[in-house]
Amino acid sequence: MKNPSPLAGEGRLAEGERGEGAAPLKQRARAMRKSMTPAERALWHLLRDRRFSGHKFRRQVPVGPFIVDFLSFADRLIVEADGGQHADNLPDEARTRWMKAQGFRVLRFWNHEILTQRELVAERLFLALADPSPRSASPSRPSPARGEGKE
Repeated sequence: MKNPSPLAGEGRLAEGERGEGAAPLKQRARAMRKSMTPAERALWHLLRDRRFSGHKFRRQVPVGPFIVDFLSFADRLIVEADGGQHADNLPDEARTRWMKAQGFRVLRFWNHEILTQRELVAERLFLALADPSPRSASPSRPSPARGEGKE
């Protein structure tokens, strides 16, 4: 049996969960799709069915030992909706570094930002998708000190 990843993060097997391979992660992703937060629902409404500039996104997708909120495989873009528990979260930073090492770009939004500044969120998504270079996504963590989502 494989040991759980030493990196903490969403989608990791909870204490006491057991299983071989990707099956437990897939089951957890399926459960997470059924219990999305209001911010995740709002973001999914924007991204689903190729509504956003024709780009295909999937939600709650296993990637390595993690589950990401939204993923466009073709664009190598991961979009995360983060609540307050993610502020200054070292395991999240390690998770983001791992994703980037796999060739993904990571774009993070605070839940509050998704729910109150949808135009800004859409603009940042559009810019990230228009420029497929790895540097096009914003820094891995939105900075409340600079204003949520402002570059």
